[in-house]
Amino acid sequence: MVVPLMVLTVGDARKSAGWLLPILCMADLFALYYWRRHASAGRLFGLAPWVIAGCVAGAFALALPEPQIRPLVGCIVLLMLVAYLKRRFWTSASSEAENVPGAPYGVAAGFATTVANAAGPVMSLYLLSKRLPKEEFVATGAWFFFFVNLTKIPIYAYHGLFSTPSLAFDACMFPPVLAGAMTGRWIIHRIPARLFEASVVILTAASTVLLFR
Repeated sequence: MVVPLMVLTVGDARKSAGWLLPILCMADLFALYYWRRHASAGRLFGLAPWVIAGCVAGAFALALPEPQIRPLVGCIVLLMLVAYLKRRFWTSASSEAENVPGAPYGVAAGFATTVANAAGPVMSLYLLSKRLPKEEFVATGAWFFFFVNLTKIPIYAYHGLFSTPSLAFDACMFPPVLAGAMTGRWIIHRIPARLFEASVVILTAASTVLLFR
């Protein structure tokens, strides 16, 4: 939900990416520390070339007019959501996790994260498709976003998306990010796996709808 909320706060999808990135990096550090023993890095190696390709495409797309960026990202996430639900309910459980193609998820994640920090829904759907335990789901996603967010810093700097007001705002967000990290740590051990999966799908759909506003 953070991507559309930041877009609505800043009022510009392109600029909001620069405001949000340092906050995401702070959250990444908390997640990496807490989930350092649960990550399944091997899940990410096959995605790397496709994510890089998506990031390159996203770097060029940042030159597009702002009104075109939000619906573009929203369409990408909606396609991934439909693909996930199709596999989830119309594919046998034994073959579902083995046959999930990494290329479309990787390209979509790289593109969406570069233009709007919006790869969360895409990666959530990919990791859900792998049928990971919730701890491994969170840990693997944390490592992915940590490295991807670091690579975006020079891209955003080149496009002038960082500013004194944005960095000052980000500094003020440290206490809320810490509070959110502690809350997430408490919740993840108490939410049933089935409810966890349903929550990810529902929040993905809700955040995607907001991108079209």
